[in-house]
Order: sequence, then C-alpha cells, then structure tokens
Amino acid sequence: MAEALPGLGEIGEDRLLDGQLVLRQPRKGHRAGSDAVLLAASLPELGEGPLLDIGAGVGTIGLAAALARPALRVVLLERDPELAGLAAGNARLNGLSERVAVVTGDIAGPAAALGLVPASFACVAMNPPFYPPRAHRASPVPNRAAAHREEAGLELWLRAARRLLKPRGRLFIVHRAEALPELLAGLATGFGAVAIRPIHAQADQPAIRILVTATLGSKKPAALLPALVLHAPEGGFTPEAEALHRGRARLPMAEA
Repeated sequence: MAEALPGLGEIGEDRLLDGQLVLRQPRKGHRAGSDAVLLAASLPELGEGPLLDIGAGVGTIGLAAALARPALRVVLLERDPELAGLAAGNARLNGLSERVAVVTGDIAGPAAALGLVPASFACVAMNPPFYPPRAHRASPVPNRAAAHREEAGLELWLRAARRLLKPRGRLFIVHRAEALPELLAGLATGFGAVAIRPIHAQADQPAIRILVTATLGSKKPAALLPALVLHAPEGGFTPEAEALHRGRARLPMAEA
C-alpha cells in the first residue's frame, strides 16, 4: 500500500537528473520540476559553502547542488513539517545526510529561533511562491496552493537573505517573468551585481521564468544574460535544456 501523509496525500518516488537524484514527493500538488532543476544548475562552485535553500519543499534544489558539489554543506529550510520530513528522508535516500541539514521553520520569524546564524551563508537559493493570495484562484490541492501563493510577500524572503548571507554572499532566485520589476525593486536594497537570465518555453514566445542572481554589498551594475530556450520547434527539449535536465551541464550566471 502506498504511503500517504495527512496534508500531502499519496507519496511517490521520482528520479531527476537522469536518475542521479531520487526524490520522495507528493503525487499531487506542487512537485519538483524545471524551475528547481534550472536554479540548481545555475549555482556556482561554493566549496563547503554553506548553501541555504529557503522554502526547500522536498529538498530538490539543495540536494541537487550537494550531489554536484562533493564538499558543499547545505541547509534546507521548510515551514511545512511534512515536506521537511520528506526533505530529510530524501537527504538520507541520496546519501547526503552528513552534509545536508533540514530546519523546519518560517522565514517570517527571527533567524535565532530557527537556529540560523546571521551572516553565515555563502549562498542563498530560493524558489518563492509566485502569486499574491488574491491574484489567482487557489488550487484545491493544499500543497500546490501553499507553494504558489505568496502569503508572506517577496520582501520577507529578500530580508531573510540579507540577514543570513555573508558579506559578498550571493542570492539565486527563480521566479515568473512578470515579477522582475518587484524583484529589482527589492534587490535595490543591499544588493548589486544583479544578473538576469530569461527562460523561454519557445524561442518566439515571451519569457515565462527568470533566473536572477545578486551579490550582497556589491556595487557592480546589472547584466542581462543570454536567454535559455526550453523547447525546440519540433517538440521536446532543446539540446541545452536536455543536458541541463539530465544533470550534464551547468547554467552559469555572471560572476560576482
């Protein structure tokens, strides 16, 4: 009989990055996909880091980064206890428990309450909820609705990053393309060296996502990077997108 959790429903096992990353996650609702894979692929070499994955869900971004970087230490921060439990199990499942810690808590609270030391992370990655509570019809699946609704507001996520990053630490975000003005306004406080990479489903269509990086305390100007196109005209991934989804390529952002 398949396992089920009260707030998440039935749990299944999936494999990402050409089978390298094993994930136990809900069969319905918000699930790991391209956003998490592309954000993980954009992260730089960090040595031991550490890396903080805020809103980690089942741990996809942080675990993918840890798999690709053998020395990297990772903290997965997730407010939903059931998702946090799955993230901890996924760390064990992938043999990463010694380098990956899971913290259950909300970024809206004080860092001390989470046991996170201010100015202690070399990098923060985040895939924030995409929509304000009244901007769209909420999904009937609680897991998907919570993952997509921006209840706390993007500024709280950026404030947490400013508090927890080391000086000259880097922030990496994946978001919907329409959020770019809000992101740039929020990053104007404390961050510089902003680099933006548009993500297009098709080459002749508007961007659907943006990858954004910024450096705490930098004064360098912003840069608009070449776009990534996910799908070829004849269908399927483009060669670059295919390589990224198989874990065989990186998607570097501008250097800080």
